[in-house]
Amino acid sequence: MSRLFPKCTRCQTTHFISFLKHAHYVCSRCGCHIRLDAETRIKLICDRRSLKIFNEKIKSEDPLNFPKYRDKLQQSVEATKLNEAIVTGACTIKGHPATIGVMEPNFIMASMGSAVGEKVTRQLEYSIENHLPAIIIISSGGARMQEGILSLMQMAKTSAAVKRLNDRGLPLFTVLSDPTTGGVTASYAMLGNVIIAEPDALIGFAGPRVIEQTIGQKLPAGFQRSEFLLLHGMLDMVVERKQLRTVLATLLDIHSKRAYAGGRHGRR
Repeated sequence: MSRLFPKCTRCQTTHFISFLKHAHYVCSRCGCHIRLDAETRIKLICDRRSLKIFNEKIKSEDPLNFPKYRDKLQQSVEATKLNEAIVTGACTIKGHPATIGVMEPNFIMASMGSAVGEKVTRQLEYSIENHLPAIIIISSGGARMQEGILSLMQMAKTSAAVKRLNDRGLPLFTVLSDPTTGGVTASYAMLGNVIIAEPDALIGFAGPRVIEQTIGQKLPAGFQRSEFLLLHGMLDMVVERKQLRTVLATLLDIHSKRAYAGGRHGRR
């Protein structure tokens, strides 16, 4: 988001970057929540200079010698200045401590390979060890096909880590942005104690065109969009981006008060 006059990806309206930044990168004409990189997300959510990044040296290999995969990895590293498709660390949000994972859509569409699964798992394990709630902000094309079954294994691995987190009485808050699809949706994205989505985000496993071709039927209007999923009980809330930081801080505050009350009365 460094261009002076970026365009809305939906209606192609040109915006002055200063005005767009003030609007939390939401188009003033059509309301599109423009896709954000991890760095911008972190600035919008975390308290200033509070993020302490960990496990940033973890990166993917090419276990299957998949054609051109190494080239794609190198291109993504150069484009994003990151080693992988998620940034993880510990931060505060309006003074409330938490761990946070923010997926980077410019890194092979934030697909989940072995390294992403490892980083998510280590984030949740850090939360367990330090008694911190966890937040993951998701924008992903799903499991990374270049790593085959090793990528799919991350679904079970991350889901097991979420279970261990919950067993300690610690919450996971997931924020689903456009798009949240595939193996990420089928694992930790939909396992949050509170599942939040940005407006009109595409959320699903297979894409709508694949589903239509498979079942031979026309899907309902708005199918797999945030508002449709909220109506059918798959989400807890749809939150405008400008309100997201406040909502997350409120959830963290509620958890801290419950944890304090539980400790005071001898409950876990």
